[in-house]
Amino acid sequence: MGADIRRRRDPEARRRAIIEAAAELIVEIGADAITHRKVAARADVPLGATTQYFATLDDLRDAALDALATEVDLRLDSTRQTVLAEGVTPDVIARLVCEALAEARSIQAERAVVTAAVHDPRVRELARHWSDEVVGFIAPVHGVDRARAAAAFIDGVLWHSQIHDEPLDEELICDALAGILRSPASTPSTTASV
Repeated sequence: MGADIRRRRDPEARRRAIIEAAAELIVEIGADAITHRKVAARADVPLGATTQYFATLDDLRDAALDALATEVDLRLDSTRQTVLAEGVTPDVIARLVCEALAEARSIQAERAVVTAAVHDPRVRELARHWSDEVVGFIAPVHGVDRARAAAAFIDGVLWHSQIHDEPLDEELICDALAGILRSPASTPSTTASV
C-alpha cells in the first residue's frame, strides 16, 4: 500500500506507471488491442487515471510506443558502440544479434513497434529508425547497398525468433552476413551515402 500512496502523491510516477503498463500490453497483445481499462488494470490505477493523463487512447498508445522506441534506441546505441570498438565484421554483428535474441523482452518490444507501424503511419518513422541506424553503422565500411541488405537480413532473423522455438545459430547468421557483406570490386552504388 505504501507504493500506491506514493504514486497517488506523485503524478509523474503514476503517469510513468500507466505508460509502462501500456508498453507491456503492446508487447503482449499488440497496439490495436490495448484499452484504457486494460492499461488501468495492469497499472493498478483507477480507470479515470488513464484518461486524466491521456485524453485519448491514441495519446496513450503513442506515449507507450515512444517508451518502447526509447528502449530500442538504448540497445542500438550500445550495439553501435560495440561495433565501432570491435569492428563492423560478420562475426561481431552475428554475436550481437545472438545476444539480442537472448533478450526476449527486448526483441518483443522492437517487434511490437514494427507491427504497429504496419497499421499506423504515425509509427513508421519510429520503426524505420532501427534499420536506418543499422545501415548507418555498417555502410561506412561495407557500402549502403550491402548495409541495407544486412539490415533486412537481421530484421528477418528477429522475426524468425518470434515464430520459431529455436533461434538461428550464430554460425549460420555469421555465414549469411559474410555472404551479404562480401565486397566485390567497389561500385558507385556500394559507396553512396546513407
